[in-house]
Amino acid sequence: MTKIAIIGAGAAGCFAAANIAYNSGLEVAVFEKTGKVLQKVKVSGGGRCNVTHNCFDIPELVTRYPRGKQLLRKSLYRFSPQHTIDWFLQRGVTLKTEDDGRMFPATDESQTIIDCIWQEMMRQKVQVFYHKSVKSIERQTIEGSPRFIIHFADTSVHAADKILLATGAFPKAEQYKWIEQLGHTIETPVPSLFTFNIPKHPVTELMGVSVPEVTIKIAGTKTAQQGALLITHWGMSGPAVLKTSAIAARELAACKYEFKVLINWLNNITDNDLKDALLQQRREHGKQFVFHKNPFGLPRRLWEYLMERCSITELMRWGDMPATAQNKLTEHLLRDTYNVSGKTTFKEEFVTCGGVRVSEVDPQTMESRKVPGLYFAGELLDVDGITGGYNFQHAWSSGYIAAASMV
Repeated sequence: MTKIAIIGAGAAGCFAAANIAYNSGLEVAVFEKTGKVLQKVKVSGGGRCNVTHNCFDIPELVTRYPRGKQLLRKSLYRFSPQHTIDWFLQRGVTLKTEDDGRMFPATDESQTIIDCIWQEMMRQKVQVFYHKSVKSIERQTIEGSPRFIIHFADTSVHAADKILLATGAFPKAEQYKWIEQLGHTIETPVPSLFTFNIPKHPVTELMGVSVPEVTIKIAGTKTAQQGALLITHWGMSGPAVLKTSAIAARELAACKYEFKVLINWLNNITDNDLKDALLQQRREHGKQFVFHKNPFGLPRRLWEYLMERCSITELMRWGDMPATAQNKLTEHLLRDTYNVSGKTTFKEEFVTCGGVRVSEVDPQTMESRKVPGLYFAGELLDVDGITGGYNFQHAWSSGYIAAASMV
């Protein structure tokens, strides 16, 4: 039998194992450094698992990934979101689409996805070994064929004819050393998908307030993203913030997470649009109090907070608003500025920008261009997507392609 070793029991590794047929003459073993499998699947999406996104146009789908487009342009055609939907459906798991395009299991439980993949792995007679942390991989050639000896931290070894590395991303460059020793280039890892810390700012007193559609821009750059924004006790979160952090991951790391953001609370409304809206408000509702008459549908607590920042009192009427107050209101509604100092990442859902350079991997097979018999899948590659199911889609795509190629 040909022996396949899969390093990492996350989404990509387990999905690859589930797609290698037992009767194909292959012996498949998965090695996981912790005591559990599919942990990121378990906690993602608030415990519901954002499996994929209902974006079926591949060129459009590729734009949702800040890095890795060179590989994704081919891999996402081989195994697309529709393939993902069909794969789970064929095994009795239905996915549902939410208003923002994210797709979850109809049960709203990530365990449904875990059970489906695990049952398929067991059906394929996959062996799983826990608490196996790789220390190094030794390359050999026997009668012209590649052979690998995996050395684990517990001093045990395992021989394999083919290896799939699906460890997930590492936060520190030194953790990639054993992969570099195989001859691969590592793009320096930095965090992606993180929230913005705005310490000791009054806005944090609005924690829990959410605005469905804002535009957030990083000052001094062209980086701007739209989406929902959530105010937290440490700063700002939500899809708009997470997407922005992904797009600008390297730039924000370079400035050590000290930067300014501009928020348009009215999303895509311009200065001229707002000027007209305020003029209409003065004409039609001049006698109403500004503080208590919110014409833009913003959450009440946010509106009152903005009134205080503009020095608009509870007794000021729309018809009596001075030009200085109107100018302040325009600035705070369209370009509300905050100094960000630091970030918050969530350990279980940590996403990294960086990893194995994609030009060194064949996107048609996920095999190394440098080391025959060595394959890659998932976040270990320098591929990362914005929030919305895109990172899992890459895991399914790359894992599936690697499995098919190893067979």
